[in-house]
Amino acid sequence: MRRGGGLIANSRLRSLDLIRGIAVLGILAVNIASFAAPTSSSYSPNLPLTGSNFDTWAFGFTLVVFEGKMRALFSILFGASLLLYIERKDLAGHEGALLQVRRLLWLLIFGFLHFALLWDGDILFLYAAIGLAALLFRHLPVRQLLTIALAVFSLWQAKGIADWIPSAVREARVAAGNASIAERIEHTRYVTNNRKADGDDLQATRSGFAVSALNRVVLHGDTPVSMVIYNWGETLGYILMGMALLRSGFFAGDWPIRRVAGMAVAGLALGLVPTLGFAAWAHPRGYPELAMHLALGYGLSMPHLLMALGYAALLVLAAPRLLASWLGQRLEATGRMAFSNYLGTTVVMSAIFSGWGLGLFGQYGAAGQWLFVLLGWALLLGWSKPWLARFRQGPLEWLWRCLTEWKRLPLRR
Repeated sequence: MRRGGGLIANSRLRSLDLIRGIAVLGILAVNIASFAAPTSSSYSPNLPLTGSNFDTWAFGFTLVVFEGKMRALFSILFGASLLLYIERKDLAGHEGALLQVRRLLWLLIFGFLHFALLWDGDILFLYAAIGLAALLFRHLPVRQLLTIALAVFSLWQAKGIADWIPSAVREARVAAGNASIAERIEHTRYVTNNRKADGDDLQATRSGFAVSALNRVVLHGDTPVSMVIYNWGETLGYILMGMALLRSGFFAGDWPIRRVAGMAVAGLALGLVPTLGFAAWAHPRGYPELAMHLALGYGLSMPHLLMALGYAALLVLAAPRLLASWLGQRLEATGRMAFSNYLGTTVVMSAIFSGWGLGLFGQYGAAGQWLFVLLGWALLLGWSKPWLARFRQGPLEWLWRCLTEWKRLPLRR
């Protein structure tokens, strides 16, 4: 593959926007669980209440196709964009890095406000904090970026697995009926605390806007920092991989087709096999809570990464033809406005499920939640392209850029 073919336009990498658009849609398919129900429902279709067979199959579908892969893909793209912003010719050198630091500090503020006012699942604060650290590696060549990324990612994953295995084993022993009295007591305590947290989440989300926001800030104000502490290894690894892929020319179409195709096949195959294997084990067992924490937090991290890289390679291959289609252009526009669309999704879903909106929180299982995923997809694909036909950027992208450069920039075309 070579530069051109419509992949680069006006200094933008169109394939990057296309993949980001798909990632934004995919993230909603995962995040809908925590928008619509207590946090535990993100780990099992049978929490906090037992779901139907339809819920179990819908959860399994999301697990195999979207869970973890979209977060990995979005993080990789964030890393690529982080470096792209600096390496544009008008931001070359020290000045570009300083401007990027200021940009990330504003993102840190956006992320905390997103958490405090709307939703405790924010990832912008995490991206901003880890992005600042990733800037230290911006001058490294591709091979060194990949080496550091894989080392950090692997060590983080190994530690997480080691920390969670005892709990998952205890859960399995309790389920099999051969746990000790101490193990049963400890497991009961854990489950009781989690169900209490579910109840607190239900009550807080069904409250008014001010009560919900106050609850997040006063009782859980350390959540954004905790996410950085617990997820830094995964996120830094993804971001550095994104920087390496951008520097290698992957998103610009500089890789040979055979190499990209090989990455697509290898990534999807090597990631899908263990993911399906785990799903085949967990599905008949109702997706046990602690085993799911282990798997979604750490155990399936490498398969998630491999599938995300496979998805990225597949989309790079499809980009020239897809970008010429109606759907591809809609996806590209959605990706160009990823910041506005990410936060806009929170506003829409909060208005549907929160107490200050329609109050539907806790009323839909994994299967029913897909109705709202499809609604969200229709809204994102529907408004992004018409907006960009009239304006240069998404509304929040424009605000972010104005704050970063500390001047009012034109918005209308």
